[in-house]
Amino acid sequence: MKSAVTDQRPEPSPHRPDSLFRPVADEELPGAVRAFLDAPDRTPVPVPVSGRADLADSAELASRLYTGTHRPHPLDFGVILGEKELPAGVAELARPLAHHWPAEEELADPAAFLDRYPGTLLLVGAYDRLNLDPVRALLLASYRGREHGLTLLSGRDGASVAWNVAKQYAEPAAGVDALGLFTDTDRPPHLPGVRVFDDRDFERADIQAEILRTRWRRVVFQGHGKDDSVNLGEFTICGRNHTVPARPGLLGPRCAYGLPCYKPEDKLVPLHRVEAVEVVLSACNSGPLADLALYDPKYQLLLNALDGPARTVVSAVSVHDSDRPENVAWMRAALTGADSVDTLNASLAGSHPYPAFMRFGLPAAPGEAPPAPAPADHRPDPLLLTTGRRLGALLTSDLLPHNHPLRPRLTKLARKVDLWVARPTHLADQSPEEIRSSLAADLQSLDHTVTEQVAENPENEIMNYPAHFGDRSSLDPDVREARCHCGRPAQEFTRRGLLPYVLDTVCVVCMRCGDVTFRVPDAPGLLAYADDEVEQGGVLEVRAVLTAARPGPVRLGLFVPTYLREDTVVEPATVKVRAGEEPRDVLFRVRCAPGTAPQAYYFTVFAVQDLAISTARRHFGVVPRRD
Repeated sequence: MKSAVTDQRPEPSPHRPDSLFRPVADEELPGAVRAFLDAPDRTPVPVPVSGRADLADSAELASRLYTGTHRPHPLDFGVILGEKELPAGVAELARPLAHHWPAEEELADPAAFLDRYPGTLLLVGAYDRLNLDPVRALLLASYRGREHGLTLLSGRDGASVAWNVAKQYAEPAAGVDALGLFTDTDRPPHLPGVRVFDDRDFERADIQAEILRTRWRRVVFQGHGKDDSVNLGEFTICGRNHTVPARPGLLGPRCAYGLPCYKPEDKLVPLHRVEAVEVVLSACNSGPLADLALYDPKYQLLLNALDGPARTVVSAVSVHDSDRPENVAWMRAALTGADSVDTLNASLAGSHPYPAFMRFGLPAAPGEAPPAPAPADHRPDPLLLTTGRRLGALLTSDLLPHNHPLRPRLTKLARKVDLWVARPTHLADQSPEEIRSSLAADLQSLDHTVTEQVAENPENEIMNYPAHFGDRSSLDPDVREARCHCGRPAQEFTRRGLLPYVLDTVCVVCMRCGDVTFRVPDAPGLLAYADDEVEQGGVLEVRAVLTAARPGPVRLGLFVPTYLREDTVVEPATVKVRAGEEPRDVLFRVRCAPGTAPQAYYFTVFAVQDLAISTARRHFGVVPRRD
């Protein structure tokens, strides 16, 4: 690229410097920043690239997306995290992006900080500074309103931070207006002006070429994955940056241990090579906070996106239920220029009590606050009523297909319950004691059948109840603080069924572990404790803590994901315990084969009592044997 400072250089047209970004050595940055800020319409934006040749490549790639500079609208307040750890000049380059810059030390008390500085907030700092404390409090305060709207500028190191600050001054080129939605979990309608690709297209189109050969104004990648990847059929959005060294001792995906990718490597899409002004990573945990991350930063989607040319990166800090409503809302927002983060979080406000998405990159301009969700004599034995509600949900909803093997037995018990709750029957034919005894026997038999079916096939349709019922529910505003089994703070909330046959569901979500537990009301409480890692060929000891809904028999089991089952043995597969009023420990063992691939996995403990299934999921990593 051409030098930014020379007396012989011809005068460029206003706001169109001949080289938009100027790679510089770290020691050159302060002077280059001053030169840019003094004449931003005639001087390239400096980018320190010492030891980061990939950023120089990204700057060259960005020249296809941006052709001029502008002063972005500043936020109210800004805080630089670890300023002394950043290259000299980065703080000066960031100063125009906020009106006032309180000291980092004031964030030690987030509540007091927010009281003292009401307004939009920009955090600038390397990724390892974006930790649960204080970012979680700032994120929660920013939810459902812009009084404390939060924006971040970050990167894997000081050079990446400088690169992302520099991109905020870039103006997209004319003609960079393509809008794209790539989804592996939905088949949304095709709105005019948005290029939509779903699982049917993944089978017949070269998705890698579609993504990499288009200059996108905004693009969404939606699918399952971890914080290193997003699945799009056989194609994969990949977070690995080949030029960045791995950090010894940190968990990595399969490729970190010399194993082939779990998807075809010729269909990987390197995220830092995607030419997009805005990238939306609509996958759970696509942008975890630094101390909640699963994998080595070398492999993280968020950091790879920030290394690339995207001026704005939207990522999910934890789990979320984005589906058709969010896809349609995003497409409409993209067509009108509305903010992606505000749009997605507002759409999910009826499902989550927390902001699912966060923004890396300045909003285009101050906007309206995202909308808040709409506010959502003698009786038979309570157990009988609870059983009737659960039977009604299982039989009336479409959760279980018409030929599911449980349906005949559930239908038979439902007829009994109908008779038992009918006023003439429960007052004359049988005593309450007889009814309860007969009901208990039926429930124990059915609980045993459910447990064995789930142990044999964890993908049994009945295990999809949280999503099935949750999609037909609205969020109860009463959100409780809880404690995850990883020891970190979590939130417990309830989704209230919108139809009579839709059960309420109770969920605990942790920003590190995701959706930790699911249950229906008055179902057993369950948590699972285990080591974070186990060696190849080793045994993972699992301690499940059960709190029964009522004293009596409870059946439990444990399973691992499909891709781990051939390499593990679970002992015991299922177990029956008699629970009392106090919590009880139930022990399981997961034996890993010597050839188990090192990477991140999870296990799920489930408990069945009175036709209610409670689950607790926990992540763990398999690491190479330490011989």
